[in-house]
Amino acid sequence: MDPTEAARATAHAVVYLPAGFMLDAATYEHGATLGFQGIDFYTAGRGGALGDVDGSVVAATFFFFHPQTVTDAWERSRPVMSRADAAAAFAGRLRAWAFAHLPDGIDYGRLAELEGRVIDEASPAGVPLFAAWRTVPEPEEPKALALHRLNVLRELRGAIHAGAVLASGLGPHEAVLVRTPQMIGLFGWPEPHPDVTERKDTWKQAEAATNAAVGTALAVLGDAERAELVSLARAAHQGAC
Repeated sequence: MDPTEAARATAHAVVYLPAGFMLDAATYEHGATLGFQGIDFYTAGRGGALGDVDGSVVAATFFFFHPQTVTDAWERSRPVMSRADAAAAFAGRLRAWAFAHLPDGIDYGRLAELEGRVIDEASPAGVPLFAAWRTVPEPEEPKALALHRLNVLRELRGAIHAGAVLASGLGPHEAVLVRTPQMIGLFGWPEPHPDVTERKDTWKQAEAATNAAVGTALAVLGDAERAELVSLARAAHQGAC
């Protein structure tokens, strides 16, 4: 399997499997026990890997969110705990979700090994949240480690996709409306919304460019190893509950 094919074939697992813990109500119930309000745990936890930066920096990396939504949540979360502790707490919920929802019977140790090789060799240029999450301490248990590294790869793909979207001529507001219009409120974009009826092909072009660029990171693996990565990641994604 060539690198671009592997990037395309792993896209759903990379994007949506880590999203399982991010969208899980239990994640935010736990965040509330720590003192966070609503989505603030997501903002502080995901962005906390960047350190105690200005909210505008976090907003820049959360490309698809309305900037003010991010900066407001970042400032509200400031008194709750340190940024490093917030990232650790968020990563802890990832581990808990992995144990509760990922299927058994998959070689997660091998999946984590393959993911780790890609992560170690990938360039951090232009992908700051990937670079930041690469420094977050990893869990030892294979199932949790595989999901943790999948989340790191999600940050790599997400930043690459943001660049491809911009290069295509789309803005983040338009991109959300094209791809996930049901999430427009969660991403904080207010009305009026732009008409994106004629923009779907443009988004598809950005997605194709994303796969090509992610493929350069997957080129560190051999053809058979990429096929193995695809098979393991898909199995984990399809079996998750």
